[in-house]
Amino acid sequence: MGLYCFGIDVGGTTVKCGLFLTDGTLVEKWEIPTRTENNGSEILPDVAKAIQSKIQERGLQKENIDGVGIGIPGPVNDKGEVPLAVNLHWGFKAVASELSFLTGLPAKAANDANIAALGESWKGAAEGAKNVVLVTLGTGVGGGIIVDGKIVCGHHGAGGEVGHANVNHEETFACNCGNHGCLEQYASATGIARVANEILEDSEENSILRSYTKINAKNVLDAYKEGDKLAIRTMEKVGDILGGALSIFSCVIDPETIVVGGGVSKAGQPLIDCIQKYYKKYAFPSCKDTPIVCASLGNDAGIYGAARMVIKE
Repeated sequence: MGLYCFGIDVGGTTVKCGLFLTDGTLVEKWEIPTRTENNGSEILPDVAKAIQSKIQERGLQKENIDGVGIGIPGPVNDKGEVPLAVNLHWGFKAVASELSFLTGLPAKAANDANIAALGESWKGAAEGAKNVVLVTLGTGVGGGIIVDGKIVCGHHGAGGEVGHANVNHEETFACNCGNHGCLEQYASATGIARVANEILEDSEENSILRSYTKINAKNVLDAYKEGDKLAIRTMEKVGDILGGALSIFSCVIDPETIVVGGGVSKAGQPLIDCIQKYYKKYAFPSCKDTPIVCASLGNDAGIYGAARMVIKE
């Protein structure tokens, strides 16, 4: 085992970079812009330059560095290859081998939500757990699955795409993925607002939510905490759908811990309680007491998980 490793998390606007000790101590973190022009051709060379600069700046020896892990917003197979990453304007790219060539270090690549799950299971809300399900509730619903301490990426690199589990066969509106009735359509920030609008249209009751010209998830969650009846009805529906979906995943994975992250998770314990109530109702008896917790690493989860991928045992 070396002394150091690098964790990289590529986003649509910035690339988060972290230099770690192999015991999990974050030595330094910084960001560089994500240059998506020219089909994203400069993204990996920019990452390599950032790593080389940091190695020189700190006088590190390459033999003391275990490698560099990188998270990508899109499917990544077990060879570290990306078939397509729309936000980065990439078609097929052999990310791990290209980054290794550019840096002269061993490199591994994985999906960004999967590395966030690995980060939370290593040094975050599920620290020490070997089997973890992470669900991230943001603009969409992402996820990551860790089994026996390793990322489940699957044959197509689509392992952990929990947001596109079908939870409603009767849905007529299409999800961004083209299917109908995905979890993302109800439990994402946009999904919560949509559920609230539908409930408001079907009801004559007074509600704080009627005072907003355009409802967002924060409005709904704030009103929920204040005991607003229609906000409660909204979150009970969302909790039912999400808790039910998590109970299905737990039958397959039997996680030690379920972690909820993303912007919506800032609602904290009231949200967790709502999800847990329905999870417990639907879960297989052996899995009913699985704790559901809020993610704790925030935007750093990705760099932690990316670094963890390359640490030699």
